[in-house]
Amino acid sequence: MSIKDYILNNFKNDNKEGIKEAINESIASKDEVTLPGMGVFMEIIWNNATDEMKEEMLTILENNLKKEN
Repeated sequence: MSIKDYILNNFKNDNKEGIKEAINESIASKDEVTLPGMGVFMEIIWNNATDEMKEEMLTILENNLKKEN
């Protein structure tokens, strides 16, 4: 089973609150082991977002990446 399939299977029955908790815990832990899961979530969001939503996400990323450096 691929990492992507494992993550999708692991969260398929979770509700919004469970997914939100997993995201918040992943970010709070600062553990790079959680990055593949965040990438799978990002892929789902990106593939299902409107062009306007994508532009908003890109603006958020661009603005905050400048702050990080």
